[in-house]
Amino acid sequence: MDLNQTYRMTKQRKIIVDVLKKSNDHPTADLIYQKVRRKLPRISLGTVYRNLEILEQIGMIRKINSDGTRMRFEFSSEEHNHIRCTECGSIEDLKIDCAPPLGNISEESGYEVIGCDQEYYGICPSCQKKSQKIA
Repeated sequence: MDLNQTYRMTKQRKIIVDVLKKSNDHPTADLIYQKVRRKLPRISLGTVYRNLEILEQIGMIRKINSDGTRMRFEFSSEEHNHIRCTECGSIEDLKIDCAPPLGNISEESGYEVIGCDQEYYGICPSCQKKSQKIA
């Protein structure tokens, strides 16, 4: 079954995708909901959650499970890593290749590797500046 043919692109889904295309801060569902409500004031939070799940299932958006708390989302077709600030929780794209070639992993594990998702964490420059002012 082709998920893209099963789910049509509704007005709600299009607006959610547009919000994610314009975001570079990996927003939570709550932040997406707030932005979508500017265009669709009567939309519910549950509707946004359901549509985010559908869009993730059909591969239009990516869900980022960061630090075990709230899910964050992004619109990106290319695989990349993330770096998360342990102080403020901000997440940024990290455009460096730190992983071994997928072929090597397949040979060692016997798995057919289809992707990779790595997250790095540390303290962002903004939080570093704040802690230097306090000290």
